[in-house]
Formats: sequence, C-alpha cells, structure tokens
Amino acid sequence: MINLPPGVPLARPSLGSSGQTGTWRVLRPVIHYNKCTKCRLCFFYCVENTIDLELNMFPKIDYQYCKGCGVCAQVCPTAAIEMMREVK
Repeated sequence: MINLPPGVPLARPSLGSSGQTGTWRVLRPVIHYNKCTKCRLCFFYCVENTIDLELNMFPKIDYQYCKGCGVCAQVCPTAAIEMMREVK
C-alpha cells in the first residue's frame, strides 16, 4: 500500500457499530488489471476510501468496507472497473 506524506488528512475505514459495511453491498467492483492504466482516479474518488494503491500503483479494493456505490467504475477512463452482482 502507498504511504502518503505526514499531515495529509485521509480517513481509513474501520469497524463501526454496524460492523463491516461491505456486507451491505449488492454490486461489487471488479478491477480488470489488463485495462488499468494506474491513473489513480478510482483511488481519489472513492467515497469510502476503500481503494488503496499497491506498491506497483495498481488499485486494491478493501471489500470488507466497500459498499458497492460504483463511483470508481464511473470515473475509470478505460472501463477497467466493472460492477458485478455480489454473490453471497
């Protein structure tokens, strides 16, 4: 995961009174890494900050807290993120 400089305000998902919020999800974002250009728009636009960047700068989704809002898929310029039905 990428480390930001000290002082950069960045909230991280954590266990709340409702538990891990990823259980609410109906649609799941799936990253097609062969299409990903590492533009980081998904990382910057993620409403819940559940997308982090690996050391190779590819995005990684924390499915324990991702609510499946689809913002990441909407902002992806190469359609590398696809919203798929959650299977539970």
